[in-house]
Amino acid sequence: MSYNLLKGKKGIIFGALDERSIAWKTAERCFEEGAQIVLTNAPVAMRMGEINKLAEKINAPVIACDVTSNEDMDALISKSKEHFGGQFDFVLHSVGMSLNMRKGKSYTEIDYGFNQKTLDISAMSLHRLLATCMKMDALREWGSVIALTYIAAQRVFPDYNEMADAKALLESIARSFGYQYAIKNKVRVNTVSQSPTRTTAGSGVKGFDGFMNYAEQMSPLGNATSEDCANYVITLFSDLTKYVTMQNLFHDGGFSMTGVTQRVVEQMEK
Repeated sequence: MSYNLLKGKKGIIFGALDERSIAWKTAERCFEEGAQIVLTNAPVAMRMGEINKLAEKINAPVIACDVTSNEDMDALISKSKEHFGGQFDFVLHSVGMSLNMRKGKSYTEIDYGFNQKTLDISAMSLHRLLATCMKMDALREWGSVIALTYIAAQRVFPDYNEMADAKALLESIARSFGYQYAIKNKVRVNTVSQSPTRTTAGSGVKGFDGFMNYAEQMSPLGNATSEDCANYVITLFSDLTKYVTMQNLFHDGGFSMTGVTQRVVEQMEK
């Protein structure tokens, strides 16, 4: 069902890889709510994924962007402004990659060169995005930027490895830059901490299926789906949340506030 929450708005969606992606679901919902979209991803991800299929469905151009490159980020924002005929209203940052996890390295034995790349891709890319948008005066007053994160930024989840550090940095950037952008142009910057979600990227985490089941039993409402996350992000792009900024917003069925559930206790007693 559409509520026209984003009628007349324009925005950029990072990270749509395939139909399982939260970014993919969000782009679809933005389009349904009346928004115009620019899609972007890293060149290698564009070759691996199905982004052109989504682009055709929502009538959106696709602009490649290596988020670690200042030149690529400048080009993306410049071309997006040209496509939209001026400023735009929202951005979804759905970007993350751990080279140490890909190489099977444990947290206590990470390669620091890989770690630097992980932090640059997964966290500093948000700073680069916001700085470029500010420099180019790209976001309209009361614009909204959302970055996807995970509760491992606050609590220990061993298999999440160095991505936990990256997400902690991402959330800090959202707060610090959120302050600066609010003062400058009333732009909102928030992070959404989503339930473990069966995306292509998420499924690659060691022990993912077991943890999905655990989180389901630890969440009073159950795990939030990628579709429900997209719906939540839509509200944060809309004018209904104009005074929400610099927040880490948990979208996890109550997992983040639950010490233990009766279901888990009963299972442990067995």
